[in-house]
Amino acid sequence: MNLAVWLERAAARRPRAPALHLGATCVADHAVWADRAARLAGALAARGVSPGDRVAIWAKNAPDYLVALLGIWWAGAAAVPVNARLHAAELNWILENSGAALLVTDRPEGRAGAVEIGALPMGEPLPLVSRGSDDLAWLFYTSGTTGRPKGVCITHGMLTAMALAYPVDVDPLSAEDAAVYAGPMSHGAGLYALPHLLAGARHVVPVGGFDPAELLRLTAEVGRASMFLAPTMVHRLLGAARAAGDRGDGIRTIVYGGGPMYLADLEAALDWFGPKFVQIYGQGECPMAITALSRDEIADRVAPGWAARAGSVGRAQSVVEVAVEAEPGAAGEILVRGLPVMPGYWRNPQASAETLRDGWLRTGDVGRLEGGYLTLVDRSKDLIISGGHNVYPREVEEALLTHPDVSEASVIGVPDAEWGERVMAVIVGTASEATLDAHCRARIAGFKLPRRYAFVEALPKNAYGKVLKTDLRARFGA
Repeated sequence: MNLAVWLERAAARRPRAPALHLGATCVADHAVWADRAARLAGALAARGVSPGDRVAIWAKNAPDYLVALLGIWWAGAAAVPVNARLHAAELNWILENSGAALLVTDRPEGRAGAVEIGALPMGEPLPLVSRGSDDLAWLFYTSGTTGRPKGVCITHGMLTAMALAYPVDVDPLSAEDAAVYAGPMSHGAGLYALPHLLAGARHVVPVGGFDPAELLRLTAEVGRASMFLAPTMVHRLLGAARAAGDRGDGIRTIVYGGGPMYLADLEAALDWFGPKFVQIYGQGECPMAITALSRDEIADRVAPGWAARAGSVGRAQSVVEVAVEAEPGAAGEILVRGLPVMPGYWRNPQASAETLRDGWLRTGDVGRLEGGYLTLVDRSKDLIISGGHNVYPREVEEALLTHPDVSEASVIGVPDAEWGERVMAVIVGTASEATLDAHCRARIAGFKLPRRYAFVEALPKNAYGKVLKTDLRARFGA
């Protein structure tokens, strides 16, 4: 089934219902959105784009992004959404690797044949092209922390499973709700357009991107707002809300994921905003659909064992099985299988064979599974082995972040001739080394203590707020 059929049906069912918004201003209802997607599909077909071809989108968030995405699918092609913050050279590599037939961008200058997203071509409406569940819908390029990024093949069937699981496992939706795109549409925020399209909800694009002050004003105006945020974005939104005395009354749900939400940050956010939080865990290889921790479980802080559950990433979503390659209760690699798991990487059979074994996706993440709840320990590649001891950076980061004078912390391993690796902490804050050393000694084992500290004004992050530990290792690992 072609996912664009959901837009066709929404236009037939509720044609005049508001659909696309720039800020608080509605710029298209469902009928207009569907007509523009069909006409864009017609223009793509006239340019020679055939079913199965790849069409790249390299642009910042905009209502036209969703027109482009659905128009590409309508034509039977596959979208290649590219991080808008990538360098042109990185974009060029993705275009070449994907074999993209066309580029839709907000920066068409100097790119022969590129189509400007703000002036999308419109042809004769094209009838919806049939697609199967195994056909490619979205080619997602991983962040490329080691070598070139890999293209994850995301099919129509995978995204159908993810979207149908959302109201069951993550958050019920209605036509009165509004999806606010605070994060880049090239990533998880864009994937969540699908369950909101199914519900007939509104799609709201902030004018200023991720601007916490604007988000608070905008959500108050549109109401019943849901958004997907990385934990660092939640932290910034909370800071802005406290400064303004704003309790975020227009926000209905914040789904967080893409990195660790430290317990102290979660409690502070609950204290200020109330029970508005849901956690999900996913990967590009199983997009947004591995586990979920419900609003009620996060909010019920008096329940026995709350801290352990809140520190987990929840239970397996309905459409997957989750296992840990270890003895019960022990840490090991997290394995996933089910409908949202990728069939493989784009034109990379070796990487596919390494990651997909015996029907299971090997996530590369390390976790523990206890009582049905999955707790992430760390990325396997981030594990520090110091003097024969395994040190998981997240545990050290949790200890550091309980100090009031530490606003951000990232822990890496740096080479050491005697110990193999030593633990190093990169800190944003005003606490001294001696203070932090004493603080950590009271909380974690001695072999886990940072042996080196570096103090910086900001941690390097990607477009979605994830700390780039590769950059930290390159800077401090000599």
